[in-house]
Amino acid sequence: MATTPAVRLAEDVWRIPTAPFDLVNTFAFVDGDGQVTLVDCGLKRASARIVAGLAAMGKAPADVTRIVLTHAHIDHAGAVAEVARHTGAGVEVHADDAGYVREGVAAPMESQSTAGRLMQRAPRQRFAPVEVGVELRDGDVVDVAGGLRVLHTPGHTPGHVSLLHESSGVLVTGDSIFNVLGRRWPFGYTCTDPAQCRRTAVRLADETFTTAAFTHGQEIATGAREAIRGFLSRG
Repeated sequence: MATTPAVRLAEDVWRIPTAPFDLVNTFAFVDGDGQVTLVDCGLKRASARIVAGLAAMGKAPADVTRIVLTHAHIDHAGAVAEVARHTGAGVEVHADDAGYVREGVAAPMESQSTAGRLMQRAPRQRFAPVEVGVELRDGDVVDVAGGLRVLHTPGHTPGHVSLLHESSGVLVTGDSIFNVLGRRWPFGYTCTDPAQCRRTAVRLADETFTTAAFTHGQEIATGAREAIRGFLSRG
């Protein structure tokens, strides 16, 4: 099944699918001067799809000046070192996940289940390390046109963040919430603290947004806030 290289979510905001069926996505925010900020870089071989997505937007790798990671897992940071090297862009991630990105290892997963213990030990949980230029904190506003506000939503990883582009009304949930066959929580064994993941995601219901964008699954462009609030109210 062919995948559209880039999907426009709002003025100067795009989703770049990096896996079939929109299972993994990167996001691109374009400034008025043409500079591009990428959010997440997918799995190890995602860089070619990211370049294709940029081309569909009329952009090139040289236009990318910043990469923001929602967290340190291989499906978000797998290609970050290659993309950073190819573009020359700096990398930003929450301070609580910065060490994992520098080491090239996924943040800890819960250790109460057999699946969680096996996932944590698997060699595939490693990715190429990359230097972190900026360590983000809750409430920081990344300097993209319209402002990209950092919402610390730990639990999936210690430094997991969601991101709100206030001028366009696009909320990037990261892995707080998936939209694969409907809204759903990430698998508990992939989380550092599954209960905390659910608790902290609730703060998203208090934000104002018109489009909910998911790293896993397609966006919700109509009735997004109501859909997210409804999901969160069910726990």
